[in-house]
Amino acid sequence: MPALTDAQMDLLPLYSTCVTEMGVGERDYQQTQLWHSAVVGAYSASASVRTDKDSLDKLHGNISFTSKGLARNQSAMTELMQESLQRARFDELPRLRELVSQIRTYRESSITGNGHVLAMTAAASGLSANAYLSQRWGGMTGLALLKALDQTLNTEVGLQQLSDQLEIIHQLILNQPRQYLLVAEGERLEEFGAVINSGFSSSTGSPTDNLINFAPALAPVKHCWTTNTQVSFCAKAYPTVPTSHPDAAALNVLGGVLRNGYLHRAVREQGGAYGGGASQDNQTGAFRFYSYRDPRIAGTLADFDHSISWLHEQHLGYDKVEEAILGVVGGLDKPGSPAGEAIQAFHSELNGRGKACTEQFRNQVLAVTEEDLKRVASTYLRAEAAQTAVITNTELAAGTGLEIISV
Repeated sequence: MPALTDAQMDLLPLYSTCVTEMGVGERDYQQTQLWHSAVVGAYSASASVRTDKDSLDKLHGNISFTSKGLARNQSAMTELMQESLQRARFDELPRLRELVSQIRTYRESSITGNGHVLAMTAAASGLSANAYLSQRWGGMTGLALLKALDQTLNTEVGLQQLSDQLEIIHQLILNQPRQYLLVAEGERLEEFGAVINSGFSSSTGSPTDNLINFAPALAPVKHCWTTNTQVSFCAKAYPTVPTSHPDAAALNVLGGVLRNGYLHRAVREQGGAYGGGASQDNQTGAFRFYSYRDPRIAGTLADFDHSISWLHEQHLGYDKVEEAILGVVGGLDKPGSPAGEAIQAFHSELNGRGKACTEQFRNQVLAVTEEDLKRVASTYLRAEAAQTAVITNTELAAGTGLEIISV
């Protein structure tokens, strides 16, 4: 990822969508889509930022362009990616206006289906740089920024300004060093590798690392976001640790113990929410409680606190701890497609998380005890450290005592 201004960072998710949905060279966007559909099964771009396994203050950033297609189309696919990358255009202003409108409509319509994730993202946004960025890219703040941008595009001047900004970002990306990943059957690798080496333009240099300089000013979160919803989504977040910290494994297991032992019964069965639970997010260094499609707010936030008290008062026994351990390990060992696992391994290594890191974490999870769970709960889940976010409607927001933000 190149060095970007704050405004350019905010536009990066929009750039990632638009760069593969616009025209290429002399082709307009409709001709480009027909060309893509004839050659590849998919062509997409994405921006990703991952926290360093050893420090929440260090972020790894990458821009990825990805395609997949039939083996017989590999040469044509390489040509498509090279031309689409080098000759992408952002001057089709009506198409740009249409894409922004589509993205806004989708984001607005998905709030109630994804509200618990949005609430957790909002609650954790004041705890680390990655959490802050997640809120601005995919959270409620990101939606507010998108709506504000959409309102500026009713004039050709506003559209042209956005087009120019996306073009500047694209040129910055083109000047960055590149790495290539090829996933194919073993017997085809040599042939396909030769095609890529001859088809792609040479990189401008060898990447030394993918660390980015992003250090936002963080502030405590006590927010209530209002939107068009009949139900609420509640979240609390506590600052914790990155992946390599010895306590990360116990915090991951703790989420399962609290969910299975207390939160499912209190928040869903008794409270009436569609769902509720807790989890550690190693990427943002946050332990997060959440509820999904919830008729309550104050009662659920109190239940999050009561679950911590319950943990300290109970003798859990090995069965409850083992159940949560197996849930975490099952997630780590979940099989993917051969190509998917290869791609995941590639990106993990780019961000300093090789196979040895995963295996070490897995072993730490297997060694977690009841004493570890109670210790990390006492250490990190302290009342004064809690950050709170709620998504609800205007009527219910008035009684929360939180700072109200309308989106």
